[in-house]
Amino acid sequence: MQQSAEFGELRRAHRSFAFPLTIAFTAWYLLYVLLSNYAGDFMGTKVVGNINVALVLGLAQFLTTFLIAWWYARHAAAELDPKAEAIKSRMEGGA
Repeated sequence: MQQSAEFGELRRAHRSFAFPLTIAFTAWYLLYVLLSNYAGDFMGTKVVGNINVALVLGLAQFLTTFLIAWWYARHAAAELDPKAEAIKSRMEGGA
């Protein structure tokens, strides 16, 4: 089954979504870490009251995480799950 075209398509659909998002999120995280280490004055800039750029970007990390999880769940339900179910049905039908 792993050599089938269906399985290869499922893997490509997963990888084409997961890998770019993983790279983008890792870059976004590393940017935050680098800014925190090397751009202290910028990160300490007040936005509103006692809220500074560092806090806003730190909270944006959490927001980004939840958005990516939601987006992946939608992608999996629409693209991956139907393909996986078709493969599963084919395998169980042949058993």
